[in-house]
Amino acid sequence: MKYLLVSGGVISGVGKGIIASSAGLLLKTMGLKVSSIKIDPYINVDAGTMNPREHGEVYVLDDGGEADLDLGNYERYLNVTLTRDNNITLGKIFSKVIEQERRGDYLGKTVQVVPHVTGCIEEWITRVAKQPVDDTNEEPDVCIVELGGTIGDIEGAPFVEALTELRRKCKREDFMQIHVSYIPVVHGEQKTKPTQMAIKAVRSAGLIPDLIACRCEYPLEEATIDKVARFCAVSNENVLAVRDMPSTYQVPILLSEQNLVNLMTEAMRLAEVTITPELRQKGEQIWETWRQLTLGLENLHEIVEIALVGKYLEQPDSYLSVTKSLEHAAMRCKRKLVIKWVDAEHLEKSANKTNPASYFKAWHDVSTASGILVPGGFGGRGTEGMVGAANWARENKKPYLGICLGMQIAVIEFARTVCDMPLPQATSFEFNDADEDRVIISMPEHHPGVLGGTMRLGRRPTLWQPDTEWSKLRALYGLQNESIDERHRHRYEVNPKYITLLQEKGLTFIGKDETGVRMEVIELKDHPWFVGVQFHPEYLSRVLEPSKPYLGFIAAAAGMLDEITKASSQGLTNGV
Repeated sequence: MKYLLVSGGVISGVGKGIIASSAGLLLKTMGLKVSSIKIDPYINVDAGTMNPREHGEVYVLDDGGEADLDLGNYERYLNVTLTRDNNITLGKIFSKVIEQERRGDYLGKTVQVVPHVTGCIEEWITRVAKQPVDDTNEEPDVCIVELGGTIGDIEGAPFVEALTELRRKCKREDFMQIHVSYIPVVHGEQKTKPTQMAIKAVRSAGLIPDLIACRCEYPLEEATIDKVARFCAVSNENVLAVRDMPSTYQVPILLSEQNLVNLMTEAMRLAEVTITPELRQKGEQIWETWRQLTLGLENLHEIVEIALVGKYLEQPDSYLSVTKSLEHAAMRCKRKLVIKWVDAEHLEKSANKTNPASYFKAWHDVSTASGILVPGGFGGRGTEGMVGAANWARENKKPYLGICLGMQIAVIEFARTVCDMPLPQATSFEFNDADEDRVIISMPEHHPGVLGGTMRLGRRPTLWQPDTEWSKLRALYGLQNESIDERHRHRYEVNPKYITLLQEKGLTFIGKDETGVRMEVIELKDHPWFVGVQFHPEYLSRVLEPSKPYLGFIAAAAGMLDEITKASSQGLTNGV
């Protein structure tokens, strides 16, 4: 097994995940089998209970693991399927070590950070790195290991020590490190001192970077590259200038132009790895398709405007997979995506009194957008604004896509407006839990008061219902398919008690779970695109294979749904 460690210094959030994913993609274009591990040095067991307004989105895996959003980057770039074990947290490690201690595995020894905690980390990495993650079902050739945070963080110390030990045990060609740093500009001058100190810190911790990836807003000057190389004891070609790009999907091309493939090949002796002709050819096709798709972004002129009506707008990463899925779909449709971020609370009538300027701007953005999207979320805050947006989309024939909470919002709006269902029935138990007679109710799996891992999580089947061949969404998935698999993360669902009434009034539940009791997909028949899904299709969207609900939504908003549906039915993957 060969390991490529990506670490960071100076500041967090500098883009290690994109650089790690881009390096992994370049390895895949060579025909190599690549896996990824993300290390998060926080004591939470997973990201499931973390506030999206602070931490960003919670990414859900096939096995129901709630993980850091960088695992989404890995899956999207590398087209792999990871598990909860691919996300290591300090909480997981401590839990395992304590469990082993209570079981008597340490035979009376004093349990210490070194060697017991570090040994647990090392064992975890080496074990998970070998697990198959792609359609070859074979052990990967290279594992990308991203160390979250920055070198020097106290909570990351056990991981640094474990990686240092792993590096010592590996052959020189089996362990390579890219250290991501930041080059600030002060009074017009690019400053290298923070990077120098960061490299000094990582070396003192026992790790020796082979490459230094310098993040910067603008291209690095030759003098800056030379200074970094001289003071950090690497050659000039081992200093990568990772400037801001129009799209993060262009970062692999930027790194390729700086000879990263050859640098990795030489350092890890990748030329000695056996690669089948089939995988080599597949890698070349991936790279050619990726280049055509991403380099063409700068030539897109036709715009598609989407109003994203959400409640966690203070942290844009709260909707990272959603925005990436919109980008994937827009790229396929050859449209330039413009997202209008609309705070759902600003759409509510009370906002007209407290902040009329925000109220009218929010409604202007919703009413002028080409499509309206209501993503997932929790709690009652802002939901009346979301109901108003769904009402506008339905009555004005604007393409609408509701994800998880967004589907429930569409059902609530339909129940109130079309079915004349009175309050409090026409709301969610999540918003008003005085009694359980609601159109949206709590699931049997949900345990109120216990939050971690009590939702319906992971990849589950959805079965298309009879007489739904007219469905625009189903056509994109392929009418020959009787079911689909998508990832879920929710605690509430549509009340089966009201299904008959809703369907009689025109809201069709075209997809249900395997029991036929849980509603998974809604669609209006006489609407350009009014779709709600209980699952989160954004978790399975890929750069080269956009999510079907998002693709149909963007295509409808761009006025080209028939064209895209025809292309999908013919198996075309590069647009029309």
